[in-house]
Amino acid sequence: MGVKERSTADAAVVGSGPNGLAAAVTLARAGLSVELFEAAEEIGGGTQTREEILPGHFHDVCSAVHPMAVASPFFQAFELSQRVDFFTPDISFATPLDSPAGSGHSALAYRSLDRTVADLGIDDAAYGKLLRPLVEHLDGLLDLSLNQLIRVPKDPSTAAAFAAATLRQGTGFWNVGFREDLAPALLTGAAAHANTQQPSLTSAGAGLMLAALGHAAGWPIPQGGSASIAQAMAQDFRAHGGVIHAGRRVESLSELSHTRAVLLDVAPPAFAKMADGRLDAKYERQLEIFRFGNGACKVDFILNGPVPWQDSRLANAGTVHVGGTRAQMAAAENEIARGKHPAQPYVLISQPSTFDSTRAPEGSHVLWSYCHVPAGSTVDMTEVITAQIERFAPGFRDVVVHSKVRTAAGLQAHNSNYVGGDFGAGLMDLRGLIQRPVISLVPWRTPLAGVYLCSASTPPGPGVTGMPGFHAAKYALKDIFGLEVPNLATNSGSAQPCDQP
Repeated sequence: MGVKERSTADAAVVGSGPNGLAAAVTLARAGLSVELFEAAEEIGGGTQTREEILPGHFHDVCSAVHPMAVASPFFQAFELSQRVDFFTPDISFATPLDSPAGSGHSALAYRSLDRTVADLGIDDAAYGKLLRPLVEHLDGLLDLSLNQLIRVPKDPSTAAAFAAATLRQGTGFWNVGFREDLAPALLTGAAAHANTQQPSLTSAGAGLMLAALGHAAGWPIPQGGSASIAQAMAQDFRAHGGVIHAGRRVESLSELSHTRAVLLDVAPPAFAKMADGRLDAKYERQLEIFRFGNGACKVDFILNGPVPWQDSRLANAGTVHVGGTRAQMAAAENEIARGKHPAQPYVLISQPSTFDSTRAPEGSHVLWSYCHVPAGSTVDMTEVITAQIERFAPGFRDVVVHSKVRTAAGLQAHNSNYVGGDFGAGLMDLRGLIQRPVISLVPWRTPLAGVYLCSASTPPGPGVTGMPGFHAAKYALKDIFGLEVPNLATNSGSAQPCDQP
């Protein structure tokens, strides 16, 4: 399609991140003609995997580990686990602590809650009491977490248990009931994914959900990298007649004026620009005041051996939260909230080649890491991240062969949806959960007829869940076409042959 050509499909999707792809799959499965437009030459958005440094060494560009890959209602309906092979480590995540004895001391979150509790010493009962109601009622927790919050939950008792746990862990009383460092460090390592101050209700809620997923289903790593998820979705989309235009930037909604429904997997500022002044003043003002969070500085490593963790058990963890005790991690995150770069940051690490031999040649390993930084930061945190890993893995520097940094400013340059380097697409506080990007019972709808927003700036927010796209597509099908949500299972529907590559 030439730049001046206009789409005449039933529906168009702009942006091929996991949410855009989820919307495209859902619409195409319903029998509509759908075109997907991606500004980059490669589809996938936050689920790209590339040879970032050397040939044969595959690093995930953004997301790397996928707690929602088998838990998200969209991915369950899509049967993603039958389309992509996953490695699910026995240790979902872990947090190393300083050990004066030199033998290593870590908190480990196993897929088994019972095994985790048995390893937490005198805080075993307190941790189990906090997590067990969520692990045992995961469906109710996901119903609450992966939908618009302004609604009546389907499982009120689980919602109440989650609210109580969040209040306990999201306030200054978060250490009540804990007497050692292991359990609190485990919880804060998961909570700090939210990239906001500690403690806070939003970070506590996010951390509890991630921890419950870790104990109930694990934190899977897709074989071949996160791109495998995007490829599976794109393959299904094309098999049902969908057409993908990579390297095709949509600058204005006028380019899609002959399309009945338009779904936008873009950040609010991009939507406002594409609308060309057609939005009403009140809605446009809400987009203008939508707030983004702090950024991240991402560092990819190539190693000539595994990370030499002081605690050898960490080699079996898919994800490691490096930052020390709860107090140390909280101090680092709160420095960032004040606009500072911490000397000892919280560092999130994934070591995929430990489980997936396709990610690096024999004898080599790839390591994925990032730390949080103030929004828009241009500071290279490679040395700081290296020192923080070395703190818990003496000799780490000796196994590093190459590294590549992408600062917060570099993340935005790579993907304009990551405003200020915020790949969560919006500040994660209470206001940011309810006003995402506007306060509405159906925030995916926009004032423009047939136009829907489906990025992570809409509920349920960040994470590779596909749910913002699925929600938006559900309403587009109902509002514009009078159709129900189609069956998304692997063997359902009538796939049509497609000549697209």
